Amino acid sequence: MATTLLTACRACTCLVLLCFLYSCAKVVVEHPFDASAVPQSGDDYQLGPEDVLEVVVWKNADLSKVVTVRPDGRISLPLIGEVPAAGFTADQVREIISGKLTEYYKEPPSVSLIVQQANSYVIYIIGEVQRPAQYQVKRGTTFLQAIALAGGFTPFASTNNMVVLRRSIDNNKQTAIPVQYKGITSGRNLENNILLKPGDTIIIR
Repeated sequence: MATTLLTACRACTCLVLLCFLYSCAKVVVEHPFDASAVPQSGDDYQLGPEDVLEVVVWKNADLSKVVTVRPDGRISLPLIGEVPAAGFTADQVREIISGKLTEYYKEPPSVSLIVQQANSYVIYIIGEVQRPAQYQVKRGTTFLQAIALAGGFTPFASTNNMVVLRRSIDNNKQTAIPVQYKGITSGRNLENNILLKPGDTIIIR
């Protein structure tokens, strides 16, 4: 009886441990990237719609404001009105704001801009992956990392016939970038493991 009880206890312990490990693995799979890890200022991150920005004008609380980039790519600020934001870096937008405020100041104003929420850095994964969806990722995410985020390929995926659709900010044209999985994993075409940009759509046929 004691042996049976001990065996049952060990089985329960193993079951609990397996459940715990499975839970941890699931969290790692679904949240491998920290979207808040985008540098908050002075970086090459290009702002986009839905990004939340904090504009601080030194010693002027009336002109300091938290704003969200609108779908048209602009923000609105007191006194100076419309300011373009989408497609620019935080430093570039800060310089635009400073330039506009110079008209109202005797000396160049001290302006800082902080990206509070980088909501525009999203990619789309569709086709033969386990979890096709829209994903919010951080700058520097590669093609293979995105596939891992989506749970990997399905058994029906044609891994040598994949494309990344990318829209150009300058002319709004879309280009198709072919990607071959075997070329990446074999080490022959590591350049295929491209760095993804906001708005990229990965298509797995």
